[in-house]
Amino acid sequence: MNLSNLLSKVASGELSPEDASAEIRDHGIADLGFARVDLHRKKRCGMPETIFCEGKTPRQVADIVTALKEAGQHILATRASKQHFDAVVSLHPEAVFHESARAITLDVGPLSEPVGSIAVVSAGTSDQPVAEEAALVAERMGAKVERIYDVGVAGIHRLVHHLDTLKKSSAVVVVAGMEGALPSVIGGLIDKPVIAVPTSIGYGMNLQGVSALLAMLNSCVPGITVVNVDNGFGAGVAAAMINRNAK
Repeated sequence: MNLSNLLSKVASGELSPEDASAEIRDHGIADLGFARVDLHRKKRCGMPETIFCEGKTPRQVADIVTALKEAGQHILATRASKQHFDAVVSLHPEAVFHESARAITLDVGPLSEPVGSIAVVSAGTSDQPVAEEAALVAERMGAKVERIYDVGVAGIHRLVHHLDTLKKSSAVVVVAGMEGALPSVIGGLIDKPVIAVPTSIGYGMNLQGVSALLAMLNSCVPGITVVNVDNGFGAGVAAAMINRNAK
């Protein structure tokens, strides 16, 4: 939509003010019937709309990908299955499936050079899918990401070797299940924002991550922010925003 042309049409009487108002209101939305795709989110928030695949059919995901691509936007789809990817890649062969992060990406052009530094830390190997989601999201938002995996408190000596990297980071995402202790440990060793991500990994009364969530919320270490269980996406976005604004 060219706003100047639209206003000229109103001035000449070619278009009524009411019709112009409706066009302005609806601009930036791709109405697919089953979804109203937000095409202006990048202008408002610095990142295009992300497709959350769970609960959507493979064809629905593919159609949303098409709408975003036609709008000239980079595409990220999270919690994607192989079936979702098969539907997308059949229409867009350049799409990429990131199996470890359970995500699909499609670039409409070159990505910007990564800047700054974010560390994404996982307590155990089982936490890595959530950690990979956070890392991929932060990278898509222009951050340089350092991955530090399998350094949980059961073998805390593994963490010591990475303290210099953590101290140099703009923000640190810490992903942990079980008792969720790792964010508190790291938060007590560095002076950078820590974004804690509880995962649903654990035995019995782990309660699908609720025990780790409550432990992180009750941390006595200041400077720790906690996102929801398994929410690597939210942690990656928050860390990238901090990194973007770091001096």
